[in-house]
Amino acid sequence: MKKALAFYQVAEGMTSPGRHLPLVEALPDDVAGLSRVVQGLFVHQYMAEAYGFEVPEPRTAEAHVRPLTGLLDRVLALDGRPLSVARPVERRIVGVCHHPMLLLVGFLRAKGIAARGRCGQGAYFNPPFFEDHWLCEYWHTGERRWLLGDPQFDEVWRKKLKIAHDVLDVPRDQFLVAADAWTRCRDGRADPAKFGIFEGNLRGLWFLAGSLVRDLAALNRMEMLPWDVWGDIPEPGRQLSDDELAFFDRLAATLASPDASFEDLRARYLGDERLRVPGTVFNALRQRTEPVGAA
Repeated sequence: MKKALAFYQVAEGMTSPGRHLPLVEALPDDVAGLSRVVQGLFVHQYMAEAYGFEVPEPRTAEAHVRPLTGLLDRVLALDGRPLSVARPVERRIVGVCHHPMLLLVGFLRAKGIAARGRCGQGAYFNPPFFEDHWLCEYWHTGERRWLLGDPQFDEVWRKKLKIAHDVLDVPRDQFLVAADAWTRCRDGRADPAKFGIFEGNLRGLWFLAGSLVRDLAALNRMEMLPWDVWGDIPEPGRQLSDDELAFFDRLAATLASPDASFEDLRARYLGDERLRVPGTVFNALRQRTEPVGAA
């Protein structure tokens, strides 16, 4: 556990604030305060109208920014004030659930608080379906446990979805990390057709297999976009073979207890090109190959 906590306290890779570190260091030191900061910097591309903002088409490109440095570059280009100042909605960066996760994980790590992005499925968007989602998992020192935080869920979101649970301690049955979703579907407790993305009916075991690969990458400090494709991430609708099912079963077993399996988790990621994020990935929305570090 000690080695895992130390690893997730380091703001490297996608979550490094880089030249913006002094601005991040000036932010609050608590999860609730940092979540409010994130909410003042970000607006969800598909929820902007609830805030009275229609996203201009050119600004949808902001959702494809990967590293934290690129996000903060864009935030400050839109509004150069300190990051603690909540922006009017039209001057917030446009993105999806991945982006508030990345902002919060990066901010927490810069404060020396262990945090990691988790890819999984939320039960609260479109019941009885589970929708693709990303949360920040952070270590609560006082309680000595990992909590799931959803910095996307400000008052507007909570009211729209009638969220009653603590968004900084999301119940584990309301958000299933990728391994839990996979295992439930594989052992017959859940229907794979209810897991994925409502747009385009992108659902099934093939989708959850991709979530496993993305969750593994995030647990290795490579928090990729939800639509980035590389290695053994299956193409849409693919019927997985018995060998592939066994491969993803083993991966899910490793991901189920990332602290206890930390050494294996690191070794599997670093030693298997089917899982490791390469220098370029395929952006499935833009239908093109892009450098991982592109901002």
